[in-house]
Amino acid sequence: MSAVETRTVTRDSLFLLASIRVEQDEEAHKVRVRNLSDGGMMGEGNLRVKRGNRLQIELRNIGKVEGSVAWVQDNRFGIAFDEEVESQLARKPSGEASSLTERKSENSWAHRAPPAPTPQSLRKV
Repeated sequence: MSAVETRTVTRDSLFLLASIRVEQDEEAHKVRVRNLSDGGMMGEGNLRVKRGNRLQIELRNIGKVEGSVAWVQDNRFGIAFDEEVESQLARKPSGEASSLTERKSENSWAHRAPPAPTPQSLRKV
């Protein structure tokens, strides 16, 4: 990795827990959120995911967010959210997040995850 920062969206380093449900899996897994931005997050935990897996993430003060795995390295992984979130809400204690919801910002689609593939677009190998 180089020391040059290539991200266009700011992210916050933090430590909180999130609940993640992997596509077509009923069990929710607890993971640590290492950093969080409006467009995605880095998670860490004993969760077996692969690049492209679809996920549903439950974040404190934000709720359920859907996205896909962008990268995996050891027990850490990156998630690109389908829709942007107010990432600052997760930093607030539960119940104090309502003041930030009034802030409106324009969505940046630079980090939007691609849509899930349809069965018709898949081919047999």
